[in-house]
Amino acid sequence: MRAIAAVAGVLAILLVLLDAFQTVILPRRAIGRFRLTRLVYMATWAPWCWLGRFVRKPRSRETWLSIYGPSSLVFLIVMWALGLVLGFGLCFYAEGSPVTDPLVAHADFRSDIYISGTTLFTLGLGDVLPHNRFTRELLVVEAGLGLGFVAVVIGYFPVLYGAFSRREVSISLLDARAGSPPSAAELLRRHAFTGGSTALVTLLEEWERWAAELLESHISYPLLCYFRSQHTNQSWLSALCAVLDTCALMVATVQDMPGRQAQLTFAMARHAVVDLSQVFELEPVQPEHDRLSPGAFEQLHDLLCQAGTRVARDPGSKARLAEMRALYEPYVECLCRYLSMDVPPFVPQRPRRDNWQTVAQVLHATQVASASGPTSPQPEHEEEHHIF
Repeated sequence: MRAIAAVAGVLAILLVLLDAFQTVILPRRAIGRFRLTRLVYMATWAPWCWLGRFVRKPRSRETWLSIYGPSSLVFLIVMWALGLVLGFGLCFYAEGSPVTDPLVAHADFRSDIYISGTTLFTLGLGDVLPHNRFTRELLVVEAGLGLGFVAVVIGYFPVLYGAFSRREVSISLLDARAGSPPSAAELLRRHAFTGGSTALVTLLEEWERWAAELLESHISYPLLCYFRSQHTNQSWLSALCAVLDTCALMVATVQDMPGRQAQLTFAMARHAVVDLSQVFELEPVQPEHDRLSPGAFEQLHDLLCQAGTRVARDPGSKARLAEMRALYEPYVECLCRYLSMDVPPFVPQRPRRDNWQTVAQVLHATQVASASGPTSPQPEHEEEHHIF
């Protein structure tokens, strides 16, 4: 029994240390089908999404899903700490509980867990004392791991939230340029002005770099994929898909637009979406409905033509567009299904206020309410457009 406890304790310690190293420290994609972090997310994300289906309001459902990312991070840290405490406790138990516990006549497994916990978290109470040199040395090792564990946790949070903040800045900037949710048609329409092509090229250059940073940060820390954006109608995946749609349109069908930067941005963005789908071991899935049906393509053509953008309608351009869409849409679809995110439309389904416009409306309504007294409540369907 003691030998089994020793083996189990050493395995628990090594498993936790390896998993924490691959998740936090290793600056590349972690491998292994039986990693603790991978098993935790496989076991918890699907039930969390299933419970979210019972929440009817989109804003409330998005709030529920947004809790998962930070909560899973806290759960991982607690799991690693408990694994180390249990592992060292089993090692002490394998030695025959060689400690003096003033609460009991003979130390037992609870005493081993207690001294392991106080050592790992560097409490150093000193009420339970070791009997031999090996136990003392093992306590020193555990105390050192405890200090390292605290340091890693302190350094882990700023890295994650720094990457999250950098990701969300560009998504927020896209709001006034591509609508809420973002769409390729709206992005091109809002750049149909004198000098718009230059502004669009600059935008695509920024999003090429954004896609590269997203690829690097989210492969190193896949946990960031579960972090949701601040607004219900925004997400990193919908923004990435909208940029891919825009690049595909510029290369395949839109005339008088610089296509070289669109090709470069398309290549980087597609690289990101393909690699991230492989991180979660997802198979590409064909969309159930065509996002650019013949009717939607005609609507897209009319919208862009009204804005002054020339769009080719010959069979060759449509074939090129379909070929480019086939390169990324199946990967976007499988990621959207897994992460419970909406695939953005090519063409806005109906007129909708941007998020910055809803902020102005809320501020104006607040000023009016403060000046004129209580007002009647807003209709339920308007609530989804507000960001508060």
